Amino acid sequence: MSRYEALDFSGVKTYPVSERPSKVARENFAEPPRAAMSFRDFWEGMPNYLAVSDLHDYAGHILAARGKQQILWLMGAHPLKVGLSPILIQLAKDGFISTLSSHGAFAVHDIEIAFFGRTSEEVSDSIKDGRFGMARETGEFFVHTLSQAAAKDIGLGEALGEELVRQRAPYANDSLLVQCLELSIPLTIHAAIGTDIFHEHPGLDAAALGKLSYYDFRILAKQVANLRQGGVVVNIGSAVIMPEVFLKALAVVRNLGHPCHGFCTANFDMIPHYRPWMNVVQRPTLTGGKGYQFIGHHEIMIPLLAAILQNPLQKPA
Repeated sequence: MSRYEALDFSGVKTYPVSERPSKVARENFAEPPRAAMSFRDFWEGMPNYLAVSDLHDYAGHILAARGKQQILWLMGAHPLKVGLSPILIQLAKDGFISTLSSHGAFAVHDIEIAFFGRTSEEVSDSIKDGRFGMARETGEFFVHTLSQAAAKDIGLGEALGEELVRQRAPYANDSLLVQCLELSIPLTIHAAIGTDIFHEHPGLDAAALGKLSYYDFRILAKQVANLRQGGVVVNIGSAVIMPEVFLKALAVVRNLGHPCHGFCTANFDMIPHYRPWMNVVQRPTLTGGKGYQFIGHHEIMIPLLAAILQNPLQKPA
């Protein structure tokens, strides 16, 4: 016999399962993959819960916005470093990107891909003796481009793209700087002084870099001013710079009286970060719209998103 008194459950009231709302039902279960299954069937067979349901919703917003509303992509450099350039370029060609904004590291990798078909050094090795970031051709390209564009009213992304075209970069078909230029899609580069390898090189015109990058901020602000009900923002792999740049652009266009409310946003990254969550998902949608968070490797999530957009479905009831 226990020395402690236990609660008597005999008076507990129960009710039938048929009267209880249930969040899980078999009609929303996954369908096991089959050999030679099409992507459309695979995606339709995913369980219609949580992140899958959110991805259905978010892809639907992008599909509805194509050709009608702003679809703004904010991006870090990592998507280029995992081989996603061809997918991103195809999304741009198919009307799923109306503006793309990134930072200096993105430009570095895109330029090296355009010239050499390869990029991304092993930092752990090259930092030991100071070789990190010292690739001659990359630094010289930035120095030369800035010297040529310093007197122009032009953005950094446009200047870099035009110089790649002028120098006939052999792999320009894989360059977002070039392909967005040819598609007349604004690609803005937002340089943070000291964060990129071209800042290490002699002869860099910092005043020109600031001028061109600031012009790109104004170009981005012009595009953000077009965000309305039905517009979409995508942030991929930028944990600090692009969420901060976007929030400032949104602040200035709202300050100028543009009705930038009611759009949807999403952050795609490998782990949750504070700034993308607050500055992309949460704060911009406080006056309407909806924010989403998708966690996963870029080399998996972005091809998945692209395939969903190319194979649209009606979301199951």
